[in-house]
Amino acid sequence: MSFFKKIFSSEKKETLDKGLEKSKSTFFGKLSKAVAGKSKVDDAVLDDLEEILVSSDVGVNTTLKIIERIEERVSKDKYLGTEELNVILREEIAGLLSETNLGEETEFVVPRDKKPYVIMVVGVNGVGKTTTIGKLAYQFKKQGLKVVLGAADTFRAAAIDQLQVWADRVDIPIVKQSMGSDPASVAFDTLESAVTQDADVVIIDTAGRLHNKVNLMNELTKVKRVMQKVVDNTPNDVLLVLDGSTGQNAFEQAKQFTAATEVTSLAVTKLDGTAKGGVVIGISDQFKIPVKYIGVGEGIEDLQVFNKFEFVDSFFK
Repeated sequence: MSFFKKIFSSEKKETLDKGLEKSKSTFFGKLSKAVAGKSKVDDAVLDDLEEILVSSDVGVNTTLKIIERIEERVSKDKYLGTEELNVILREEIAGLLSETNLGEETEFVVPRDKKPYVIMVVGVNGVGKTTTIGKLAYQFKKQGLKVVLGAADTFRAAAIDQLQVWADRVDIPIVKQSMGSDPASVAFDTLESAVTQDADVVIIDTAGRLHNKVNLMNELTKVKRVMQKVVDNTPNDVLLVLDGSTGQNAFEQAKQFTAATEVTSLAVTKLDGTAKGGVVIGISDQFKIPVKYIGVGEGIEDLQVFNKFEFVDSFFK
């Protein structure tokens, strides 16, 4: 299908293929068991497929949509062999994700008409938030953009130290204060510094506490309000980082954070270490928020721009 035109470099695609290996082998292991000895796609195969998709963390609502589409294909084509199921699945999932124009980027880009372009990063502790910020900063710097980091997760000394390590590694400036400082004050200083340095991109790390949604909401609202005193209409992007290896828990976190603040994009990390890669398909379909980035390895180059066609192609390769 035209969905699957070649748009990534072969090296990038290889990393994506490798990163989804666990998800893929688990999924197809279950699928081949379900169709063993069967020649056509019947109700029993569809029931098994539904179970496989749900257990692969695609999510119930998205799974039902996929099954419905395949049922339509079966009734229209009258006879579908089980050997065609892989191709049909690939086409129908790509078709489902194509209903929005999200997830079609291929490069790390930011609008050049907004300077500095401010990204506020949210997410619970342990999801790979700081690592994602570091890798993102590296990619933007590689594009020739001037990047400044802001360590506004002031509730954990480790968060400030980790971000400093990444700033040193990528060789970009960081604005920080001592642990326990007011996060909004750090964000304010970061933006002031970025404006003075004529920076292109600012990435602000924020605290990853979700035990009290009201406190989180108030804190993030305050950070936004203070940033707007320096640069109008910021942040330009509120990026929620989710750990893909937690499967359905990632859905739950997405629900909680979207209720607490206006999330505008998502990054799904740790897909290489899990069999739960299907969660990206579900999240991409269920939340009308674009998945912008996916983490498919530990290397500095292993944060990729999420492209739904390449993802589906790798998953069903």
